[in-house]
Amino acid sequence: MKKRADITKLTNDELFELSREETQPVWFGELYRRYIPMVYGLCLKYLRNEADAQDAVMDLFEEVSGKIKLYDIQNFHTWLYSVVKNHCLARLRKAKELFFVNIDEEFMENGHFFTLIDRERSDEEESALLFCMKELGEEQRRSIEYFYYENRSYADIVDLTGYPLNKVKSFIQNGKRNLKNCITKILQSI
Repeated sequence: MKKRADITKLTNDELFELSREETQPVWFGELYRRYIPMVYGLCLKYLRNEADAQDAVMDLFEEVSGKIKLYDIQNFHTWLYSVVKNHCLARLRKAKELFFVNIDEEFMENGHFFTLIDRERSDEEESALLFCMKELGEEQRRSIEYFYYENRSYADIVDLTGYPLNKVKSFIQNGKRNLKNCITKILQSI
């Protein structure tokens, strides 16, 4: 059995094997500590909030320490990356809500728009949004869903869809305008 004083000299692979074999959380604790920058960075990329990313890092410590012995993991780094990404996406799905807000014209050229922020929406706003999303062309709808619902970057959307970058920007901009017009028309007719 390795001594605690030797822990910093162990490789990540050695710590991983000890974490799977031993009941002492010290091995996994050291292994996870080494991956915290990657875990935090990935959480911050997806969650876009420092406090949420920090919470996710702590939650993931518990989740990963419990799962590490359950799976046949060939590459810990790759497996951990996948677990972190899925954890963040699950958090986003759980918290995913689209709300109606006023945004200054200087910030967004289209003025009023549904965006991901913390405010409840009325049944009318919800219905209008759902209807209008279905009315968009596929390219605009997919681009807006990835950008606003899944917090994907332009580069992510290019990778996921194969659309050129300038088209992704155009689909999002035109989609926002079309949604705004559609939603405004529906809400004014109520």
